[in-house]
Amino acid sequence: MLSHIKSDLPAGLVVFLVAVPLCLGIALASGAPLFSGIIAGIVGGTVVALISGSHIGVSGPAAGLAVIVADSITKLGTDANGVFDMDRGFPLFLSALVIGGFLQVGLAFLRAGIIGYYFPNSVIKGMLSGIGIIIILKQIPHALGHDVIPDGFLGFFQGDGENTFTEIIVSLQDINPAAVIITVVSMGILILWEQSFMKRRKLFQLVQGPLVVVVVGILLSRYFSANDGLQLATDEMVNIPLPKEAGGFLALFSSPDWSEVFTWDILITAFTIAIVASLETLLCVEATDKLDPDKNVTPTNRELLAQGAGNIVSGFIGGLPVTQVIVRSSANIQSGGKTKLAAFTHGILILFSAMFIPNILNMIPLSSLAAILFLVGYKLAKPSLFKEMVRKGNAQFYPFLITILGIVFTDLLVGIGIGLAVAVFLILYKNFTTPFSFKEDHQPGKPIEIKLGENVTFLNKAGIMQALSVIPTGSVVILDATASKYIHPDVVEILDDFKIHAEKTGIELEVKGDFHEERLNHLDLLKDSLAHPSERKSYIHSVFNS
Repeated sequence: MLSHIKSDLPAGLVVFLVAVPLCLGIALASGAPLFSGIIAGIVGGTVVALISGSHIGVSGPAAGLAVIVADSITKLGTDANGVFDMDRGFPLFLSALVIGGFLQVGLAFLRAGIIGYYFPNSVIKGMLSGIGIIIILKQIPHALGHDVIPDGFLGFFQGDGENTFTEIIVSLQDINPAAVIITVVSMGILILWEQSFMKRRKLFQLVQGPLVVVVVGILLSRYFSANDGLQLATDEMVNIPLPKEAGGFLALFSSPDWSEVFTWDILITAFTIAIVASLETLLCVEATDKLDPDKNVTPTNRELLAQGAGNIVSGFIGGLPVTQVIVRSSANIQSGGKTKLAAFTHGILILFSAMFIPNILNMIPLSSLAAILFLVGYKLAKPSLFKEMVRKGNAQFYPFLITILGIVFTDLLVGIGIGLAVAVFLILYKNFTTPFSFKEDHQPGKPIEIKLGENVTFLNKAGIMQALSVIPTGSVVILDATASKYIHPDVVEILDDFKIHAEKTGIELEVKGDFHEERLNHLDLLKDSLAHPSERKSYIHSVFNS
């Protein structure tokens, strides 16, 4: 893990700078205490990183669970009279989170990690691009100095009554020149650091552009604070919770309430957290592995085990649910992270900063971090990726585009679900059209050839029936089933009916091969039932001459 320390430590620092405001923002969007987001960031960077088999994945509080967390806390904290008590709802939620973590561990032992491999690449790439676009859109208000929105919340609709696009319109009416200057200067630094002549110099390989951006942002904000017309407001800065008294750091942690642990509401919440957090993690693992320049493959069952352990610990000490997070992971990759040391470094830095230097972190302008995230978002949604998907054809481009639109206009999980539904529909449609070939515009006087594919399922019934229904009386039809290994019984029944119909309507039918399922199955069973080649030859002869 120490073999790439020169690249991992700077990458861990960059991820730390990106993660802190996101931890706070997701806690805010979840309706939970702000420090619960910091706790989840610490757990994701330490406990999960140590157990996980991912080289470059970074875990932390889950944006995709923000709505579920907010609803659960409200529901669990509301009594029979409809009165909500945060001091009751959040500890009860923590107990559900602990149980959800144990359920994730159970899923790991059941080897459920394979689920993520069933998602098409077009949907995964759409997820990455959709998140990149959302990151850019959500950071525009921060870049302009308008910062009364739930930071880091990736849903379309926000807690302040606005949505992703209307918030930008509102922010255009509330521009702070100081924030804009910091954003522009920060973007200039980041673009400069991306140039090839800068990357060739060892000094600039060690000193990462995002670190320079943060330092310059602090210096500019301090300079602006001395000018009445260019001051940054409190909500335009990072805001780490401060202990109220000396030695009060531990007082910021919470513990679960086990008084209702076996109630239906707690169990349903735990099950929901386990399923959604596992799914979000597996999707991020798949996406992160695709971004990894070294093409490492993350063991998914071990990842579920790591996430489950992380959620158990996070629930016990007052944190939010954790998952592997694509924003942090992509920032880690783009900053040169090579091993899990980068993720662990980011977790330790969050812990250290929350304990000892929260005042310094609170000097960082959000506009500086917005510039860093602009670059992260752009790299996730590069125009070249869109061109690549267009070149691959509609079957790849449509799920990709629909996934992006779904994520932008709903939220992460809903958008992925919509994209997956489109991908499955296109697969079914292709299955509907490709297992047989038939030309309606055949030349008069020539045979009509219907060629069946290798596997013909019940999904092809409608297409085959439609093809057979337009064959004119008196035609010569060649039904070629020589390439078929499996034909569903429903399709066999349709073909048998067409045989009878052909005899009665004067259609001359020639059948090549045999489409009856039992004969196809006989061929598949030969290798199991007949040991000697001579027996197989005799058996084949008897089947096709019976």
